[in-house]
Amino acid sequence: MTKRLKTALATRGHTEALKDGTVKPRSFDFEFEDVPVIINAFRRMVRNLDFDICELAMTTYLCSRAYGKAFTAIPVFPMRAFHHGAIVYNTNAGVRTPKDLEGKRVGVNRGYTVTTGLWVRSILQHEHGVELSKVTWVLSGDEHVAEYRLPANVVSIEPGRTLEGLVESGDIAAAIGVQVDSPNVKPLIANAKEAGFDSLRLRGLYPINHTVVVRNDALDANPDLASDLFNAFAAAKRVYVDHLAAGRVEGADPIHVRVMELTGDPLPYGIEPNLHNLEAIVRYSVEQGILAKPFSVEELFVETTRDLTA
Repeated sequence: MTKRLKTALATRGHTEALKDGTVKPRSFDFEFEDVPVIINAFRRMVRNLDFDICELAMTTYLCSRAYGKAFTAIPVFPMRAFHHGAIVYNTNAGVRTPKDLEGKRVGVNRGYTVTTGLWVRSILQHEHGVELSKVTWVLSGDEHVAEYRLPANVVSIEPGRTLEGLVESGDIAAAIGVQVDSPNVKPLIANAKEAGFDSLRLRGLYPINHTVVVRNDALDANPDLASDLFNAFAAAKRVYVDHLAAGRVEGADPIHVRVMELTGDPLPYGIEPNLHNLEAIVRYSVEQGILAKPFSVEELFVETTRDLTA
């Protein structure tokens, strides 16, 4: 009887063939659990190992590795995004440029180790010269990895307050990852959409948000599991990309369409085509105090998948 592995995976164009059974792995069957908001699976995986296979935020994975969690990633990245538009500011808070955030309080939706927060802080630091240590980061939630200890300039939101309310009132100067409908709250970075694509063209950065992890005991029980899983994701992606190229994807992700025009592959899998971005996220994690010391990129992924690309 074929082994069934409990899996948490968001349904997207490039994973749909896995979810509907059009593409099947060779050595096991998926047992998908419906998790409507995939972030709700992250804490369950990190704290309780609730799934055999789980989509997981990249910085959550890095933090998990630092604390010895019993799962390992394959170099598949089911979610990527550009983050220049993810930070808004109060126009009455004395902020004219990102550099003006120094000495002020900036909100971060959920935890400090959230991947969007990491990428936005890297943009502030490396594109706008912001000294991150001079900002007080205000969190609306806690961390998926309970053992993680926050840097000294990171604090929790006051009880009964929201980041949306704080940035609208000007009690914090800016916030990452929130939606605020107010004439006093605007995007901090002008032309954010084009700034993201400029970052891809000029810096080669196409930010990775999520990867896929597998419990180590499942890997030990099936030496072919990791490569089989990688190949299944690759096959499902090919279905999507072929349809995308032919214009046959209804409601196609506009980021995928634009990246395809720029690079030819909107969803590269494997270490080699993603090395620059993977090295960047490790480096930024160290710079921002998410990791105490860096990992090599290779040690982050199951050995049998390190040379695979798709």
